[in-house]
Amino acid sequence: MQFVNSKILPFDNPLDSTVSMKIFHTIENARTACREAHRARKSLGFVPTMGALHQGHLSLVRAARAACDVVAVSIFVNPLQFAPNEDLAKYPRTLERDCALLEAEKVDFVFAPSAEEMYPGNATTYVTVDGLSNHLCGHSRPGHFRGVATVVSKLFHILEPDLAFFGQKDAVQVAVLRRMVRDLNMKVKIEAGPIVRETDGLAMSSRNVYLRPEERQQALVLFQSLEKVRQSYDKGERNTTRLIAAAKPLFDAAPAVRLDYFEIVDPDTFETVAEITRPSLVAVAAFAGSARLIDNIVLG
Repeated sequence: MQFVNSKILPFDNPLDSTVSMKIFHTIENARTACREAHRARKSLGFVPTMGALHQGHLSLVRAARAACDVVAVSIFVNPLQFAPNEDLAKYPRTLERDCALLEAEKVDFVFAPSAEEMYPGNATTYVTVDGLSNHLCGHSRPGHFRGVATVVSKLFHILEPDLAFFGQKDAVQVAVLRRMVRDLNMKVKIEAGPIVRETDGLAMSSRNVYLRPEERQQALVLFQSLEKVRQSYDKGERNTTRLIAAAKPLFDAAPAVRLDYFEIVDPDTFETVAEITRPSLVAVAAFAGSARLIDNIVLG
């Protein structure tokens, strides 16, 4: 696909230099474009996404643009990271809108494959990062990080980026992928960008579009509970049981929100900590209506 006079047309030619932003649907053509960039001794920055882009994604694109000569973005709703009862079928898919946003950010190319392109029939190979994948969202969503690690390893293999950019909102994901890169001797370096929030504090998420007005208002309790922990910490409290106990009652006033977990953990191992003696991650996940939302802050 390409943009001509703001219209999207079919495009998959990696060697056409007349198009400002190229959109590829095949692994072969995306790989060719990346290898052309490397042969020209250009650095390649990569932002993997599932589409339905918001300012959090675009902040990563801007970081990639500032750091690298060429910027690639993938848009792929990865079926491997969804459990059977999750929202794969209804996950927002807004490719035309996403491409318009990315063209405005001067992205060089978008890789938007189909599930059939990424996972040929009878594929039986997966990437599993033991240990880290079992904490926080990994505990709540068994198999989720296996799906994430598998698709990201494939994307790294296809595109061979120098830098890859992920959001700190998905803190466990960042840790899992850094461990994968280390353990498998991949050349890519992973960069984590800060959480981008709405003006009222809600962490930006593609799933926020699911929220009804009342759910949207009550979803603020995730950020408010983290801020409550921060306030208690700033007053000198270091015991994590007491810090969490100070925050959890806020959820009683938000009946549309169902807490999944609220934990304070070591940011490297994601094991729970009893006392904050070094930087620690305060992480929360909850359902607001049908939307599962996550957020976190770092203390210390």
